[in-house]
Amino acid sequence: MSAVAASDDVPNEPAASHVDPLGDPFLRTRFALPARPATFLRRERLVDHLDQALRTPLTMVNGAAGAGKTLLVADWAAGLGQPVAWLTLDAAIQGPRMFWAHLLQALRIHGVPVGDLGCPSDESEVSRTLLARLAARLADAERVATVVLDEYDRISAPEISRQLEFVLHHAGPGLRLVIVTRNEPLLPLHRYRTAGAMTEIRNAELAFTPEETVSLLERHGLRLPVPAADALVDRTGGWAAGLRLCALAARERPDPEAYLKEFEAGHSTVADFLLAEVLDRQPAPTQDLLLRVSVLERFCVGLADALTGRSDAEAILAGLHRENAFVEDLGHSWYRLHPLFREILRAHLRERSADLEPELHLRAARWLRSSGLLPEMLAHGAAAGEWDFTARAFVDDLAIGQLFTGMRSDDLAELFSGMGPETTSPAADLVRAARDLSQCDLDRALARLHRAEEQLTSDADGPAAAQLSCALLEALAARLAGSPRRAEQAVRTARELEREVPAQLLEKHPELPALLLTHLGSTRLWAGHFEAARAALSTVADTTAGAATALPREESLEHLALIDYLDGWPTRAERQAVAAMTETERFSLPEASVSALGRLVLAAVAVDRNELAEAQALLDQTTRLAVRDPVTAAGRSIATARLLLARGRTRAALAATEPAVTADVASPWERSHAALVASAAHLAEGRADEAAEVLEPVAGDLPTCAVGAARAHLAAGNPDAALKLLDIIGAEADTGPAVLVRATLLRAQAANEAGDLATARRLIARSLTDARRERLRRPFLEAGAWLGPYLAGPPLRDLAAGWLIPGPASDEPAPLLVEHLSGRERDVLERLAQMMSTEDIAADLYVSVNTVKTHLKSVYRKLAVNRRSDAVRRARELHLL
Repeated sequence: MSAVAASDDVPNEPAASHVDPLGDPFLRTRFALPARPATFLRRERLVDHLDQALRTPLTMVNGAAGAGKTLLVADWAAGLGQPVAWLTLDAAIQGPRMFWAHLLQALRIHGVPVGDLGCPSDESEVSRTLLARLAARLADAERVATVVLDEYDRISAPEISRQLEFVLHHAGPGLRLVIVTRNEPLLPLHRYRTAGAMTEIRNAELAFTPEETVSLLERHGLRLPVPAADALVDRTGGWAAGLRLCALAARERPDPEAYLKEFEAGHSTVADFLLAEVLDRQPAPTQDLLLRVSVLERFCVGLADALTGRSDAEAILAGLHRENAFVEDLGHSWYRLHPLFREILRAHLRERSADLEPELHLRAARWLRSSGLLPEMLAHGAAAGEWDFTARAFVDDLAIGQLFTGMRSDDLAELFSGMGPETTSPAADLVRAARDLSQCDLDRALARLHRAEEQLTSDADGPAAAQLSCALLEALAARLAGSPRRAEQAVRTARELEREVPAQLLEKHPELPALLLTHLGSTRLWAGHFEAARAALSTVADTTAGAATALPREESLEHLALIDYLDGWPTRAERQAVAAMTETERFSLPEASVSALGRLVLAAVAVDRNELAEAQALLDQTTRLAVRDPVTAAGRSIATARLLLARGRTRAALAATEPAVTADVASPWERSHAALVASAAHLAEGRADEAAEVLEPVAGDLPTCAVGAARAHLAAGNPDAALKLLDIIGAEADTGPAVLVRATLLRAQAANEAGDLATARRLIARSLTDARRERLRRPFLEAGAWLGPYLAGPPLRDLAAGWLIPGPASDEPAPLLVEHLSGRERDVLERLAQMMSTEDIAADLYVSVNTVKTHLKSVYRKLAVNRRSDAVRRARELHLL
């Protein structure tokens, strides 16, 4: 007989076999496989797992109400192709006599030869003899008996489980028992697990996946994309009954997809099911506990007791978990409710006791604060509307730095956005000031910060943690304002206050000293104190405190990269910048918290290597990243202006040097950078004297300024002044290769102009060797047309081949390297190619004839030609036209 036939047609038997121990007829529905609805979805992964039941003596399918246990097993049994004895237990089948009478009847109905074992219908307990004879019959049978006991959680008599285990053990391979239950039966499960003799399917495995949810909804005539199904699974926990009830309700709506996204759990068929099947079946104390803990994401025994005001949570929660009553054990005595059940309970709580929820949140916040669980405490303090309590706890915990670490910054900012102006404590002002600083609103932040400091100063016993928080915010404000003196003072104050704060509190917040040193290092860098900045920043970069200090480490590495770049070490700068970006990617920090400085340094390095497309791509990436302080703004100015100069757009480059962020004090290297750009613009326009003049005030600030000044003097026909500046650079011990390569090329140019070709060739060879390691190409492009003939033949051609000159070395002459034309020079060149006269070009461009002649002279110089026709021909060879 097939399993399907057994579910529909129970064979006729003697009348006595249809009477249970109470004299009532056996109900056929208890022995029939439950019918599967047309919308039932067969899930092969679970069916495959259930097939293991044929290899182990015991299988347990253990899940919450509505998890789909019964239909899963019924579908599996129907497709098994062999008899399955099915028994659905209910409240009427109580006591060993009723249980065994029904089990024996199930075996008979489904063709298992139990013969004349009879029925335990007398008043005595089920005899050991009957159980032994049953076990022996099963063990000797030709065919393995597969028995399914559905709703086994309804069995309350512990002796039934002991008797069942006796039969299961002695029947050996003759019996395969499948138990479908909401809780673990009182069988020695540990022995079966240890021996590998048990198959288990639990709630987590019974939960629907997003893909299965899509298929289930399709069975109900609904179509939902996988991302939307994923959100529905998150909300329902993949609970089978919840998904089916949602699908049935959605079919009646004009916009099913919108309903599935936004349905009100507290007023739905899902709520009716859970309230009836789970909540209403519990005693009053359990119902009260469930409703109260519904305000919590997770809870432990102590926290639950704090919310109920009783001390019975431990036993209640353990019992609910055993019963699969939608209470999940997280381990270490912590629990959580099924997400949809929690949502429904919260709606139910608001209907029953609308005023109770804020009180429960406040009780939870107080308990969590005393237990040191700050993140959850803040959420409940905010939900209770107790903003002064919440802000004070946040500041006293020394956690204000977390608003700047990227890990929880957005969540904390959103949480405190609900704090109204009526909350006026120093802690509240500090939180508001921190939020303002995170948004670079310096003026408003300082007003609130100083108000908080005044209140704390007037309180002789003001908490040290609050004062230390003030010092941290002062250091950040000083960084944003470009005020090194204020930053130094804030860090000194912080170090004094650290002695008054408990050591364990400081250890709990490694982000605080990391942020302080990062702000200090940034302001030292702004002031041009590179070595002092490097000392502070390296301390942060070398820390290994994990995610809490990831953002300060990133910013410190980026600042170190900028220092290396300004010192002329592009590869070292690149390495630091890449390490910075890796740091934040490793911890998946939100993009809004990531600094732009690292990418700006990489863009500047790419310009030096003449990788202009890469530089532009990196600059484009920074448009959506934060420019928080003067250092980052100056970094953007450097990268942008140098890229524009490389493309010949001198006027745009000059505009890029305009300060984007105001600062309390000027930065010497930012001033030097602006002067270098102005000098390069003058040179591009053929004004060598002006180029030298603009660099004269800053020539001693940085080695790069001395090189720029030397270049201008050389272009102005003053090689002695140029060489004097270059001699000073050569005496520097730690001069970077980007500076040395340019300086060496200028020496070579001076030698070339003096007619010392051997010295020029030797110096070019040295510069090529040094530049190749760093892949520096821009210095050679900036050098001018005089360099081309040297690179046209060996051995210099071989040194340049493959990285500076495209393609391998060959007998063909290398193309001349040219300095990029400015935008106006390109305009003149294009009109030159149209055979326009000098006067026509001047009229067309609305400039004087002398200005056109100046541009023509510069074009001829850059293209290494002397005539109009040669300039047009050379421009076409170089794809400039």
